[in-house]
Amino acid sequence: MSRIGKKEINIPEKTEITIDKSIIKIKGNKGEMSYAIPNNIQVTQENKKLIVTKNIITKQTQALHGLTRSIINNMTIGTSTGFNKKLIIEGVGYRAQTSGKKLILNLGYSHPIEIEPPKDIEITVDNNTQITISGINKEKVGQIAARIRSTRPPEPYKGKGIRYENETIRRKVGKAGK
Repeated sequence: MSRIGKKEINIPEKTEITIDKSIIKIKGNKGEMSYAIPNNIQVTQENKKLIVTKNIITKQTQALHGLTRSIINNMTIGTSTGFNKKLIIEGVGYRAQTSGKKLILNLGYSHPIEIEPPKDIEITVDNNTQITISGINKEKVGQIAARIRSTRPPEPYKGKGIRYENETIRRKVGKAGK
């Protein structure tokens, strides 16, 4: 039994939802998203709430029940308020800048690293060391943030690299001198 799947989804103000057979479309302040509802899963709208139910109880529908509810919930939040992730660059000489939509990273390699975000993702840089990724799709925002972080993950000895804003790096002690 999915505990997440049983929860109702609250629909924010100024959000339009249309359910057409097996496709749900959600339109809000920030944009519009759609999702193909899997077979044996049913989504109904009652007042200002969405309810996700399963028609047949099998292992696959049990798994898809909570997943579908989470995806639709993230779509309603994304289209109304949006998602953002913040990355912090630490290290001497490490910096980031934007050129048009591209993100250019100088991270101690012999060449700068250029990252082109998808069309619905926006990247901003503050103080050359703080990167903010924002968009309506939670999955894409997280994927772009992970790709940027993977260019120079934080190392445990000096803490240099790119880390998430709330991430803590476990520091190690270096060599002990004689």
